[in-house]
Amino acid sequence: MTGRQKGLRLAGTAALVVALGVAAEGAQPGAGTIRGRVDAPAPAPLATRPVVEALGQPVPPDAPDRRRSVLYLETAPQSAFEDTEMPRLILDQRNQTFVPWVLAVPVGATVEFPNSDSTFHNVFSLSKARRFDLGRYPRGATRSVRFDRPGVVRVFCEIHAHMNAYILVFSHRFFATTDDTGRYRIQGVPPGDYRLVLWHDGREREVRPVQVTAGGVAEADFVVR
Repeated sequence: MTGRQKGLRLAGTAALVVALGVAAEGAQPGAGTIRGRVDAPAPAPLATRPVVEALGQPVPPDAPDRRRSVLYLETAPQSAFEDTEMPRLILDQRNQTFVPWVLAVPVGATVEFPNSDSTFHNVFSLSKARRFDLGRYPRGATRSVRFDRPGVVRVFCEIHAHMNAYILVFSHRFFATTDDTGRYRIQGVPPGDYRLVLWHDGREREVRPVQVTAGGVAEADFVVR
């Protein structure tokens, strides 16, 4: 296992805090912040395969927003494992697209998969970190999955082959997802030297050293090529 993969390793059994691109609560006094921007080009549109349910529909499926990136610390500071109530997380299904295309969650989180389409969906994953099959369910129905192990979970729809998404499950709270402008912020980081990992469009792209000082802000911008 590489050092980068250790950033997704299970490092404790306590419930953990989510940091979905914003600050985690209960930060240590004197903790710092890592922030920056990821410049990612718009990817080429994904090819779709028509299915029986889609015949005669005038509106094509939405293209997933694959510009989102996830930034995380390769190894977690000692204070990473804090007991905190888990947030409610949603991976929606809208116009034959998973929204968002990438979702970052802490170990122990439960993700809901509502069906907002007029067609049936069947969400499943064969990933090592979490294998599941939610079966077919109609518009307005919601099913959920709890993620108890760290790792990368690839999500698909059994009915619509073009639908796919990623769920990154972390054993610490020091991660963030970029917003619509590509900006991110990881707050509450104890002072120290770390390695910051950029994950984008299905894989790790870059690892960069960062130094966090007490109450300081470490800037780290990335360009995806």
